[in-house]
Amino acid sequence: MRTALLAWDYPPSPSGLSTAAREIAESLAEAGAEVTVFTLDRSGHERIGGVAVSGLALAPGSPLARLRRWGSAGHLAAPLAFRRAVLDAHRRTPFAVVEATNWYAPAALLAGRRDLPLVTRSSTPAAFTRDPAGSLRDRLDGGTADRLERRQAQASAGLIANTAAHAAVIARSYGLTGRQPDAVIGLSLPPEVATRAHGAAYPEAERPVRLLFVGRAEARKGFDALLGAVGILGLEQARGSLPPFRLDLVGVTPADLPADLPPETRHHIRARGRIDGLALAEAYARAHAVVAPSRYESFGLVYQEALAYGRPIVACAEDASARAFVGLPGAGPLAGAATGPAVADAIRPILRDPGLRRLYRARALAAAGRFGRAELGQATLALYREAIAAAGRT
Repeated sequence: MRTALLAWDYPPSPSGLSTAAREIAESLAEAGAEVTVFTLDRSGHERIGGVAVSGLALAPGSPLARLRRWGSAGHLAAPLAFRRAVLDAHRRTPFAVVEATNWYAPAALLAGRRDLPLVTRSSTPAAFTRDPAGSLRDRLDGGTADRLERRQAQASAGLIANTAAHAAVIARSYGLTGRQPDAVIGLSLPPEVATRAHGAAYPEAERPVRLLFVGRAEARKGFDALLGAVGILGLEQARGSLPPFRLDLVGVTPADLPADLPPETRHHIRARGRIDGLALAEAYARAHAVVAPSRYESFGLVYQEALAYGRPIVACAEDASARAFVGLPGAGPLAGAATGPAVADAIRPILRDPGLRRLYRARALAAAGRFGRAELGQATLALYREAIAAAGRT
């Protein structure tokens, strides 16, 4: 099967979407498919891990680059670039199917074609990741993005979600009728991540207790609650009721921190920004626990990474993926809500009790490795075949 995969970025870009795109592409290649990834984060053509990667970066000053800077209309720039590149390649050697994320609808202008069925694999909708609109322009801009996502999903020949709970959220968000073939398919971790995790010993030193956050400084990730929790725990530590602790923020730059962040919070944190895979592996290896109090995740690759490293995970019960992947196996405590006090209550025992940390570590290791590339590739190909058959019947 010859398939196209649309990606906003691709490794070595260190984002969750790029990691997912690589796992999808390489799992399909390992399952025997011929895969071409179209990505906007580079130019030129190369072959990586058995996958053809075609860069579609918008040249500065080009019509699409200028369009992208406009308000609502700017959301059409990327779909236009993807459409042109994919259809040019499709005319030369036809693809059987094309896959894209729902996030900001890169395949909105490819949806609904009988000659090239589209499968949408749903990440978190853009509406869940944006800050509240502060102006009419922001509201119009967000509304356009949401309509494009809805159009892409509704006109797709097939749909993939990472969990059953996420599939239900997507169906409600986009007004889906259930007529399209769909599947729930979990994502795998890159092999090198699993290898590094397997060889990572748990840190012997107990002071300071090192906590790790991996993500963006946004409300969906519970970042506001995390900062609130650190402020509460920082005051307690200053009074001597908690051991020294430090929180590393990966994916968060110093500029992302509030200007009025209290000293008792700032003292305990280090904003490291984006780091490469080796540095991230070192961060996981040095951490006593991973703090991920997200309000919502479509899957939660950070949960899977933390489990692979055998790190206790402090998550939030508001997120269905956290309940399934962290709460159910008992790999760490779940905060009752994404608030500073609730997250502080969940973290506090982790800081105080080395024995509890070791118990959670054992449970995390036992729950690791649930999703692999073989299952990802085969399940995706099976859904592709259903989508192709469904498109042929319309």
